[in-house]
Amino acid sequence: MQAEADLASGARSIHVIQGTHAVSDDPNTMLVTVLGSCVATCLWDETAGIGGMNHFLLPEATGNDTEATLFGAFAMELLINELLKRGARKDRLNAKLFGGGRIVSGLSDIGAKNAEFARRFLAREGIPCVSESLGGDRGRRIRFWPVTGRAQQMYLKSAVAEQVVAPQPAAPDAGEVSLF
Repeated sequence: MQAEADLASGARSIHVIQGTHAVSDDPNTMLVTVLGSCVATCLWDETAGIGGMNHFLLPEATGNDTEATLFGAFAMELLINELLKRGARKDRLNAKLFGGGRIVSGLSDIGAKNAEFARRFLAREGIPCVSESLGGDRGRRIRFWPVTGRAQQMYLKSAVAEQVVAPQPAAPDAGEVSLF
């Protein structure tokens, strides 16, 4: 597989977790994240040879939220500003979007809200989204090479919500254990 070959050849891997971003102009650097309902935006300026990735948990903060880095608006601004500060030009940025899944049924679809926010933000900023993989019901592992804009996505096995069942009292002489 190409990604393993890249890692074996000395590529450096940076894991981008919720509420963070990373930027690199090193051709031997790969940015990696794992997503469920969160969204990762990958931006790059191929001419400048620089790119980055963010990972946000929710589209926008509400009045009582204090962790600004977890929210899309803040995460997008941080990533774009860091790229511009290091030589990228906004008119040359391209984007790829990943994540936004509905991992737990029965709850509100925050993944869809995250995906819609990311699309709207890029459109408003005039940054073309050249590729996206949003929605669905499975998590994803993303690998992104920020200098070239190359990305690789691997779906994770489906998360199955297990119902916890209280154990039934066993007969006093029972030697077996039943698991549910």
